[in-house]
Amino acid sequence: MDFSFNEEQQLLADTVRRFVRENYSFETRRAILASPEGWSREIWRQLAELGITALAIPGRHGGVGTDAATSAVEVMLVMNALGEGLVLEPCLATAVIVPGLLAHLGDEKASAELLPTIAAGERIIVLAHQEPGTRGELDRVATRAKAADGHYVLDGHKSVIMHGDIADEWLVSARSDGEDDTRSDGEDDTRSGGEGNTRSGAADRSESGISVFRVDRGTPGVKVTGYRTLDGQRAADIELNQVKIPAHRRVGEEGRAFAAIEAAHALGVSALCAEAVGIMKAVIAATVDYTRNRKQFGVPIASFQVLQHRMADMFLHSEQALSMSYLAAIRCTDADVGERRRALSAAKVVIGQAGRYIGQEAIQLHGGMGMTDELIIGHYFKRLTAIDLSFGDTDFHIQRFIQASAEAGSRTSAA
Repeated sequence: MDFSFNEEQQLLADTVRRFVRENYSFETRRAILASPEGWSREIWRQLAELGITALAIPGRHGGVGTDAATSAVEVMLVMNALGEGLVLEPCLATAVIVPGLLAHLGDEKASAELLPTIAAGERIIVLAHQEPGTRGELDRVATRAKAADGHYVLDGHKSVIMHGDIADEWLVSARSDGEDDTRSDGEDDTRSGGEGNTRSGAADRSESGISVFRVDRGTPGVKVTGYRTLDGQRAADIELNQVKIPAHRRVGEEGRAFAAIEAAHALGVSALCAEAVGIMKAVIAATVDYTRNRKQFGVPIASFQVLQHRMADMFLHSEQALSMSYLAAIRCTDADVGERRRALSAAKVVIGQAGRYIGQEAIQLHGGMGMTDELIIGHYFKRLTAIDLSFGDTDFHIQRFIQASAEAGSRTSAA
C-alpha cells in the first residue's frame, strides 16, 4: 500500500509546521496558557486564514474539504503538525468533530447556518455529549429531552466537554425517546475495562432515541463550570435544568443521532492519534537535543550506549504509533462500523501505550527538570496523558477491540 502523500498534502503539512514554528513557540504557548482565556482568538483567526478550520467542511458550506476519506488524511497531517506545538485552540472540538457530526446528521439547514461560521473562524461550536461516568461509552445518555407544545425541555449533566466554557453554541445530545435502564444509586460499574466506577442515577444503553439540539450560550437554565484539564486545555461541565429549546433547534431526525455521534467521535479519535504522534516526534527530538548538550564526566550523555538504546526504543515506539495513526485515518470513515471500531480501538491502544512509554523515558532522561514547567517536556507528557484518557482510555479500547473482533468472528462463522 502506498502511504506517500501528494504534493498538496505535503505542502499543507509543511505550511502548518512552519506556522507553528514561527507563531507558536513554547514561550508564546506559556503566555497563552497563563492568560485568563487559556487560548488565543488571534491564533484561531490565523488558523482560519490558513484554511485549517475549513479543512473538514465541504465547499458548498464555505470549506475546502473534498471527500470524507481525503479530508481525514489531511486532518491527520494538520493535527500531527499542531501536536508538535501543543496548540491550545479548539481545532479538534470545533473544526473536526462538529463538521463530522453535521455531515452524518444530514441536516442541511443546520449545516448551512453553522459550518460557514466555523470555516471562517467566527464562532466556536462544540459537541456536548459526554456525561459523568461514561468513560467512552457513547450509548450511555441520561440527559433527557421531553417534547411539549412546539419545544423540548432538556434536563441533564454533561461533563468534561472540550472547550465547553468558551463555546458560542453547543450541540447537546439528549434522549428524546426510550426508557432508562434504571440502576440503583452508588451501584458499581465495571464495564469499562474492568475498573470499578461508581455512577449514581440511571443510564440508558440503547443506541436509539438519542437526538441532538442546538443550545446557545446564555440560554436560561444552563449552568457552565469551566476549568483547565491536566494538560492546560479548557473544558467545562454543563448542567441543563429545565432548558426550553424550540423544536426547530433539533438537528437531524429525532431519536436517530447515535450513528452520527459515533462517526464524529471516530474522526475525533483519528485526529487525537495524529496529534499524539506529532507530540511523540517532538518529544524525541527534544530529548536527543538535550542529551547532546547535557554533559557528565566531560562528555555528552548522548554518547552513553545505554541511553542510546533507550532513545532507539523510543523511536521504535513512535514509528509503530505512526503506522497506527495511518490506520486510524484510513479506517475512521469506514462504512463497516465493526471494522471501524476495531481499527480505531487498536490504534488508540497502541498509541496510548507508546505515548506513555516515550513520555516516561523522556522525563527520566531529562532528570528532575523534566517535571518542571520551565521545560516543554513536562507539557508534552501531560498532553499525551490527557490524550490517552480522552474518548475512552486504553482499558476501554482493549475491551472494545475484543468485543468487535468477537462480533466479526461471529459474522464470519454465520456466513
